[in-house]
Amino acid sequence: MAYTADKAFELISAAHARGRLAHAFLISGAHGSGKENLATRVIQLVNDGGKSGGFDLFGEPIVVATPPLDDLESGWVRIIRPRMKSRQIGVDEIRDLEHTLHLAAPGGACKVGVITEADRMNDKAANAFLKTLEEPPQNTLLLLLTANPQRLLPTVISRCTRLPLLGGQALLANGGAELVAALNAAAARGFGAPVAALHLKAAFTTFLAEFREAAEATAKAAEKEEVAAYRDSTDGKWLKEREDFHKAAAEAEYLDARNRLFDVLMAWMADLLRLKVNGGGLDFPDSAPAMHGIAEAETENRLLKRMEALDALRRTLETNAFEPLAIEVGFLKAFG
Repeated sequence: MAYTADKAFELISAAHARGRLAHAFLISGAHGSGKENLATRVIQLVNDGGKSGGFDLFGEPIVVATPPLDDLESGWVRIIRPRMKSRQIGVDEIRDLEHTLHLAAPGGACKVGVITEADRMNDKAANAFLKTLEEPPQNTLLLLLTANPQRLLPTVISRCTRLPLLGGQALLANGGAELVAALNAAAARGFGAPVAALHLKAAFTTFLAEFREAAEATAKAAEKEEVAAYRDSTDGKWLKEREDFHKAAAEAEYLDARNRLFDVLMAWMADLLRLKVNGGGLDFPDSAPAMHGIAEAETENRLLKRMEALDALRRTLETNAFEPLAIEVGFLKAFG
């Protein structure tokens, strides 16, 4: 069962009031569903009782704005994000988090570890973190945030209380609908052969190219504004640093877009499997007529192997692999 972010907070608050708060929560949901805002509210709850801002002169409650999650980072609140060039979370970051959690916090403060985009932990990091989940230090709360819980190790998922959130950015938003239409059209020309795989790859990479172009154009426009505003009032070193910053921002935006497109692609493949086994809950029900023929022709085992190949491609792309070659090889394995 999925919840709104407000309802999820009510459930956590009630458990906290009864002294029955779980030591680890897996908060999942689409982009924009409120995962980070919920994590912020939970941190405030466990460390200052979720105090309100009191009442104004007219007796109305003063609403205290929820700050950005990163603003709460301190000695006893650690926020882990993918910061490596490959957009992965490495084992060193997990070890550093574990070190903090094993220290004694003053005044009985609750130590909180938040891992955003938790599905981006590499294998070493995930296995290291599993030990913390199995034997959490005293007075510790762990919050794992992800839009892709299916990519986490089953052993990690089983040791967390799951809180799937409603809302957020739907799969069909921001180019998702166009990608699904392109996949349907490409698949209609054939499926399960090298030529068909290359048609599907062409549809996918066309969208990737458009997102990269848009991200780079936005970054260049922002950099141009800064150069015009500060060229005469700062040194060249600072401007070079800002140039590097905008390049990194464009790359991060592109990688986020690529990840969203993979979400769509994986959901499309999952729909094929659901159609094969006569399951419900299709992500793209309007595409079912175009997909029925493929589902009937493919075996269940073959569809599962295709999905495994896609997930392997996704993980390969999170390394320093050459993207065009990795995508071509991955699509041939998944769809050829």
